[in-house]
Amino acid sequence: MTDQQKHLQQVLEQQNQVVAEINNLNNQLTIKRELALKLQGVLEYLEQTGVTLPTPEEIAEEEKKEEENVESPEKQ
Repeated sequence: MTDQQKHLQQVLEQQNQVVAEINNLNNQLTIKRELALKLQGVLEYLEQTGVTLPTPEEIAEEEKKEEENVESPEKQ
């Protein structure tokens, strides 16, 4: 094989590798997109059923109660 033919072969192999990587990335993107849509559906369902996250104030109050219970377990 001539040097030019070897170079052509290398270029074709590299192109095939890049195309395979692109296909792999596209598959990963599709999977992630589907997961994001499913998670969005779960989020909307939970919100419609009235599930909410505690506010920062509620979290601080709960942590304070837990600390008080740890410091004086005989009160329980």
